[in-house]
Amino acid sequence: MKLTSYWLDTSEPFTRAAAGPVQGVCDVAVIGGGLTGSSAALALAKKGARVVLLEAETIGHAASGRNGGMCNNGFAQDYGTLSAKLGKDVADRLYRAFDAGVATVERLVTEEKIDCSFARVGKIKLAARPEHYDKLARSQELLAANVDPDTAMVTRADLAGEVGSQRYYGGLIYRKSAGMHVGRFVRGLADAAARRGVEIHERTPMMGLRPAAGGGHEIETPKGRLRASQVLLASGTSHTGPLGWIRRRIVPVGAFLIVTEPLQIATLDRLLPRRRMAVDTKNLVNYFRTTPDNRLLFGGRARFAISNPASDEKSGAILQTALHDVFPELRSVRIDYCWGGMVDMTRDRLPRAGERNGIYYSMGYSGHGTQMSTLMGTIMAEVMDGRAELNPWKDFAWPAIPGHLGPPWFLPLIGAYYRMKDRFQ
Repeated sequence: MKLTSYWLDTSEPFTRAAAGPVQGVCDVAVIGGGLTGSSAALALAKKGARVVLLEAETIGHAASGRNGGMCNNGFAQDYGTLSAKLGKDVADRLYRAFDAGVATVERLVTEEKIDCSFARVGKIKLAARPEHYDKLARSQELLAANVDPDTAMVTRADLAGEVGSQRYYGGLIYRKSAGMHVGRFVRGLADAAARRGVEIHERTPMMGLRPAAGGGHEIETPKGRLRASQVLLASGTSHTGPLGWIRRRIVPVGAFLIVTEPLQIATLDRLLPRRRMAVDTKNLVNYFRTTPDNRLLFGGRARFAISNPASDEKSGAILQTALHDVFPELRSVRIDYCWGGMVDMTRDRLPRAGERNGIYYSMGYSGHGTQMSTLMGTIMAEVMDGRAELNPWKDFAWPAIPGHLGPPWFLPLIGAYYRMKDRFQ
């Protein structure tokens, strides 16, 4: 079993990284080589900007290469609840932004000819309890009436046509959602940006960021200093660099995944006959899908813990037990991959993007980042060009989380709370 991301292990490495020092002057410095940073760098380069991208590790190393590869529309939250909280017009606008995120991924895949197995197979949200089905049905009725007629309910009696498991009580289908090989996608975006002149430095963390004399910003790295007229922070939960203001507003939560050995097509036809992206309604969520080479990926918040090899392996054992609970026929199947990553979670599970003290930022995608990060990279290129009105998150305040000064000391308490909720709700 490999303790590494399946997506990164089965995609070609990025080969266009700059070899020289970091120096000189550029129009925009992008900090972070994930989906936000790569899509922003590409969009900025298309506008004619001189762009330098700095990545602390390698392209796609963090959340962008460690997720489930699900490109889903819809919120993490219940649509009705969010409408009541924010107002129907705001909720509808944000919902359509997630739709636009999926469309943006599809457009970039086509335009840049990225071979990443993108397919709009849809998503099914599975009721883990009978009462969860009733809540999903109420949500679907509101969605169909207001913002997404491409949704539908599946009863437990008909669920075998979607998921070959007795564990669930029906589900809600989002037909616009898609899946892809996210490792090939993020590296494909970076490759497209490099072809258009973006200077990309891997293993080059930002260690210092300060105003430059005469305007702009000075960025310090282990490989030299750079002066940029504008800076975009696309760094998520990065532990390097002067990002204390952001770290007090994001909780890095571990997400863990396992991937089986290749399975027989007949087996996959029983487990996921429509090959949809699947996620359940538990607080400690599980999600699963097939991969392009006919494996089953199974992930979730097995433990509220930081990702590291020992932690990943412990979480993988928990996920394997959950996998066998959902699909008992896979008890004898080999697990080939196990890995973890950190999700940049905001307090309300909604992204944040904007500008502070002359520095632009976009992050906090809270587990729904594959499509939203790609959309926001392209949008932030417009925002930095003077079109702040295009930012769907521009009016959202971002207060610090009380008691959170960086290291998430409270994660075990949160995990215990959600385990209790899953047991009784």
